[in-house]
Amino acid sequence: MWEMAVGNTFGATSLSSYGGFWISYAIILTPGGFHIQEILSTDSDSAQLYNSLDLYLMSTVAFFLLFFFLLFFFLDIAFLLLAIGNLVRPRGTPDTRIKKAGGLFALLAAFTAWYNALAGIADTSNSFFIIPVVHFPWSATGREKRLKTERETA
Repeated sequence: MWEMAVGNTFGATSLSSYGGFWISYAIILTPGGFHIQEILSTDSDSAQLYNSLDLYLMSTVAFFLLFFFLLFFFLDIAFLLLAIGNLVRPRGTPDTRIKKAGGLFALLAAFTAWYNALAGIADTSNSFFIIPVVHFPWSATGREKRLKTERETA
């Protein structure tokens, strides 16, 4: 929520949404808490649970596609693979190979998030090295760099 305090509406919206997703996903998967898993699955058939999780994860993919940065791209691929892993049930259980691939993309998303955080924190006042960052041409920094001559940017 400190992103909102510093005026970064995108950061506040995306990070709050992402945090809200993980809280709600944990509520769904916590045994004994809200009994969601027990209600949606029976001993003989778990298809309703997997189909509900698929719908939930696919809606998350659609929501985060709106943000479409590298971090959220990796998150989208991770959620998409997790949903597909639940859809593909060769022996009645979700395909663990596809879900492991989703976990790999989640790790890539985590690495990208840490890189973005370090790039946002490290500047000339507090670090000996500056993390390279690519700015969109329509952003304020991108417009400023376009207006500078080649000699000024060297």
